[in-house]
Amino acid sequence: MGSYPAASKPHAVCIPYPAQGHINPILKLAKFLHHKGFHITFVHTDYNYKRLLRSRGPNSLDGLPDFQFKAIPDGLPPTDADSTQYIPSLCDSTSKTCLVPFRDLLHKLNHVATQPSSTVPPVSCIVSDGAMSFTVEAAQEFEIPIVHFWTPSACGFLCYVLSPNIVERGLTPVKDANFMTNGYLDQVLDWVPGMKNIRFGDLPSFFRTMDPNDKMFNYLLKEIENTKKASAIVLNTFDSLEQDVLDALSSMLPPVYSIGPLHLLADRVQDDELGNIGSNLWKEETECIEWLNSKEPNSVVYVNYGSITVMSPEQLIEFAWGLANTQKHFLWIIRPDLVAGETAILPPEFVSETKNRGMLASWCPQEQVLKQPSIGVFLSHMGWNSTLESLCCGVPMICWPFFAEQQLNCLFACREWGVGLEIDTDVKRDKVEKLVREVLGGEKGVEMKAKAMEWKKKAEEATSAGGSSFENMEKLVRQVLQS
Repeated sequence: MGSYPAASKPHAVCIPYPAQGHINPILKLAKFLHHKGFHITFVHTDYNYKRLLRSRGPNSLDGLPDFQFKAIPDGLPPTDADSTQYIPSLCDSTSKTCLVPFRDLLHKLNHVATQPSSTVPPVSCIVSDGAMSFTVEAAQEFEIPIVHFWTPSACGFLCYVLSPNIVERGLTPVKDANFMTNGYLDQVLDWVPGMKNIRFGDLPSFFRTMDPNDKMFNYLLKEIENTKKASAIVLNTFDSLEQDVLDALSSMLPPVYSIGPLHLLADRVQDDELGNIGSNLWKEETECIEWLNSKEPNSVVYVNYGSITVMSPEQLIEFAWGLANTQKHFLWIIRPDLVAGETAILPPEFVSETKNRGMLASWCPQEQVLKQPSIGVFLSHMGWNSTLESLCCGVPMICWPFFAEQQLNCLFACREWGVGLEIDTDVKRDKVEKLVREVLGGEKGVEMKAKAMEWKKKAEEATSAGGSSFENMEKLVRQVLQS
């Protein structure tokens, strides 16, 4: 694809919010742009840069002459911990401190581009996480286009866009301390476009604050205000999945491009040179793939709560015995930091009882796992990447949403897309067992599998040549990034 001479090649600087679920899709978009002939500079925080070197090896960020990795500080005190930083502090810190080092990096890259023998072209556009919206100011200063990539579902993003309206209507901050029990959560918001029968309790968790100075909520308001100044917005979804919501968004914002599922789009342009460039912040345990290969089709429960979810020791034990009581095979990903404030320890009786049926790992290559024919159901926290990957592999879900817009993803999976069943936050082993049995052996499970396979087909169509996401990606490059 190297059709541009070095000096005139477009040069995209890509910067994700520094958490696993944000880095993965933005790296996929960066790889796609590289395939289209862009020079790429991918920007991590110092903290995650070091974590990647630990998890993927000392040469994992060497990159290529035209796909390079750089790092800037996140403004938090240095630490060698191997877990996602505390999200409210990270949001506060990146929004207040990252603009200056990011701007300095752009100056440096442009300075390198002026050197006589340089193969680095000047920076021509920015692809930024929508949650790192300070980048708008840098783009304005350098007079280059900026695309904001919002990594949630379109339905989750729409709620964030509507956050000023929710404040204006007096719904947030919540004024009644008994709002969890007095019906406040059940009030229907019939004024929300693109979403029918949405209740206050379905909105992202950040809206359920009573504090007018709540860090996360005020951070969101600011990010949404800034994102309206972007040249364009991209979402990792596809038209037929969230059409009504995408229509509503397109009337409120700069041009919105739905270009997902990005992992399918990236797979279509697999570049051998970029094959070894990955983004998992924990070391992947790949032995599980072989184990899954030895199991019957649609027989294994895959359990993974993503990179941020934490639970209590009691919840961990309920999940454990619920899985054990199903008598089914399971692959359970237990991050070292999964249990809040302590190490995740399973009862020895559970380990001995399930040793021939269960496999435990601390992290895995999830896309590969979900593609295995033996996976019958995904017990998930309903983060958007996980939800989309499950849909694309035709795998139904048992939903245990934790925070942010995961509740909304769960609602859509269960009510709109017909591929999910929800577990209550106050998880009980009997319920876990019942739902697993229902999906892997019941009538409802057969219906959910059929629905999931329909969505898999639609996702593949959207990302094929001529499909909606494929065409939107072409337009994004032509109309925005190369303009």
